[in-house]
Amino acid sequence: MSSESVGAAGTTRTRSREGSRLGRMVSGRNRYLVAALCLFLCALMVAPLVLTVAASLKTTAEAAAQPPTYFPHELSLDSYARLWDYQAGLLAYLGNSVWTALLTIVIALGLTLPAGFALARFPIPFKEGLFVFLLLALIIPYQALLTPMFLLFAQGLPIKLTNTILGLAILHTTIQLPFSLYIMRNSFEAVPRELEEAAYIDGGSPLQVLIRVFMPAVVPAIVTVALFAFITSWNELLGSLVINSKESAFTLPVILAAARTQTSLGGTDWGMLQAGITISIIPCILVYVLLQKYYVSGLLSGAVK
Repeated sequence: MSSESVGAAGTTRTRSREGSRLGRMVSGRNRYLVAALCLFLCALMVAPLVLTVAASLKTTAEAAAQPPTYFPHELSLDSYARLWDYQAGLLAYLGNSVWTALLTIVIALGLTLPAGFALARFPIPFKEGLFVFLLLALIIPYQALLTPMFLLFAQGLPIKLTNTILGLAILHTTIQLPFSLYIMRNSFEAVPRELEEAAYIDGGSPLQVLIRVFMPAVVPAIVTVALFAFITSWNELLGSLVINSKESAFTLPVILAAARTQTSLGGTDWGMLQAGITISIIPCILVYVLLQKYYVSGLLSGAVK
């Protein structure tokens, strides 16, 4: 081998090492940039929550001060004390919200589990057209349904469902139903046919196959439907205002809207309002954090066929 070839090979190896070193440096810088961007986005998302909690711990005078302060100079639980005794009491409104959300979850799953199973596995005529027709409800604003549903609940049924948790849960289920059906149907379709056929060969009925084979296989989708139903019901305001007229039947969002009362200093009672917001977001955060693993996989299984 000539000296020129040896020199060229050495130069190539040197350039290769330098290129590799440069690539590692660039890759390292990119990782730091991505980490910095993620931290910035996290801070941007968490900042409103931190400021809300801080505002709820201010005194009444400081919460209404102009210009406003970001953090309390003196910690105070007066806002929570006023909210606790506000109108019928905080526990009554929390109880209404919790029971309405739980009943919404039960009704939504009770309807979408068998409906999604039937649309996914049974030979129904015009099945795809029926499924698309049911999904068309997603394009109808639920506000357009409030008046007819109120008239139905108040006059069109043997029992009145206005000012009841059941009536409000039915309304919230109506809002959530098309999306829940979409998730459940696509999740059932993703279950292998071999499991279903083996269950039928063993003598299982359709109901037994649904309960013992399909439901354990689509737990992430069930959790996703339950989570969305809970959040939809927990945060819904307008429906509760229309369906309910009694103070004792109101849910927490209604009271938060009504809590913007005049204080002795004039203006909105921002401290009590922020205290209510702090309390209202705690269940949503806890539920999402505890069920995040199932929620992500269930949402993907319903969106990707």
